[in-house]
Amino acid sequence: MIEGLLGGFGNLFQPFNFFILMVGVLLGFIGGGIPGISGTMLVIILLPVSYAMDPAAAFLLLTSIYATSVFSGSISAILFRTPGTPEAVATVFDGYPMAKKGEGGKALGISIFSSATGGVFGTLVLIFLTPLLASFALRFSSPEYFALALMGLTVVASLSAGNLVKGFIGVSFGLFIATIGIDTMTGVPRFTFGSGQLMSGIDFIPVLIGLFAISEVLRRVQQVHKVNAKQKVSSELPDWNVMKRISGVIGRSSLLGVFIGILPGIGATTAAMLSYSEAARWSKRSKEFGTGIPEGVAAPESANNAAAMGAMVPLLSLGIPGSATTAILLGAFILHGIQPGPLMFTTQGSLIYTILMGLLVANLLILVIAKPFISVFSKILQVPYTIIGPLIVLFCIVGTFAVRNSIFDVAMMLVFGIIGYYLENAKFPLAPIVLGVVLGPIAEDQFRRAMQMSNNDISIFFTRPIALTFIVLSIISILYPFINKWIKKRKNNASDSDQTVAS
Repeated sequence: MIEGLLGGFGNLFQPFNFFILMVGVLLGFIGGGIPGISGTMLVIILLPVSYAMDPAAAFLLLTSIYATSVFSGSISAILFRTPGTPEAVATVFDGYPMAKKGEGGKALGISIFSSATGGVFGTLVLIFLTPLLASFALRFSSPEYFALALMGLTVVASLSAGNLVKGFIGVSFGLFIATIGIDTMTGVPRFTFGSGQLMSGIDFIPVLIGLFAISEVLRRVQQVHKVNAKQKVSSELPDWNVMKRISGVIGRSSLLGVFIGILPGIGATTAAMLSYSEAARWSKRSKEFGTGIPEGVAAPESANNAAAMGAMVPLLSLGIPGSATTAILLGAFILHGIQPGPLMFTTQGSLIYTILMGLLVANLLILVIAKPFISVFSKILQVPYTIIGPLIVLFCIVGTFAVRNSIFDVAMMLVFGIIGYYLENAKFPLAPIVLGVVLGPIAEDQFRRAMQMSNNDISIFFTRPIALTFIVLSIISILYPFINKWIKKRKNNASDSDQTVAS
């Protein structure tokens, strides 16, 4: 392995290969930072271009775009409340409130540090533990996937801004949205009302962009006269006090991100949502999440970058893509006549270690290049919002249309923008809705597959150790707030009784 890593390091720093890596890093920053363009889209666009390159240069280009675009989606999420990539949706919850409080530079600095740390951690795990993690991922089946999604859904209490009823209504609405369309297991239309356009369901992207980006543009248009068009933002890496505050969150979220990333088909967006929810669930500041705190930025950003690297584990070791982008990378390998799988480390060792070293350097370059890139990108803030707002809407329309080439998706985006605007005016939390939309399809599909596996015997969820562990943690997390509240109430009553006796 050491010999392979040294060889990969040497290949990486050949002038042309390193130049291609830098091009990929910059393209990843641009693609993730501009709303409506994602790393996945850039990888698709550049796939034909990579065919004319040497395999080492081709995969350095594609994988560096993949690695850095996951981070750069947080830039527009923090500055404009418009996630540049789906992986940055959870970053909006606390990143944008920090920017509204005048702490945009601090939020961006936390995002840079957390993303680089999570990405480097995920790459090191990828380098040293790929065979072990791949074998562990194979132990996951439908019951485990359902239990994992269930654990994520139970965090609704922490994301409900103190109103549990609204939180459950929000997550139920998200779950309902996820059921619209053709049932993947029976082929029966659900909630389509005879509309052919609803047959394919409502995609996650229009919902996400509508609820956050379009609703924010509508809100800001009303307040445009109050906006400071000369606002300047420059990123600042977290100081020692902030570093100590977020270090535990980064460590836990990076571990969770890698773990979720290695599970085929789950992806970095789900990892970011779950890591944010777990950070909120177990934090002493759980009630402050969503108001603009550093932990709310550090958790999803470290998790999504770690998950992006974790998704490479099943791709390289088993030939199974762990996410949408790695599915495209699988096609790129096949295009170059390479078959990913267990023998790849033997037959293509030089290429593999070159890719691994490229991913490591690309994640480290986030620390170096992000600050000057943000200083240029943030100059957009100096443009009056009467110009920025329509441009954001334009990018959102183009990006939404490009996902499925559907005008219907654009219409859905605008509808959810109006819904999000009125929900926020009613102080209705949007995070539970997104939680339901992201985790709903996973929970439903895997639950039904598990029931088929067991001939409709519900005990399958309680006889498999991993699934049972997740379910027990879900029950504990639901009961914990109520038990904690009951204990505090008893202590207060006991204290009042003591004071009465003393008087």
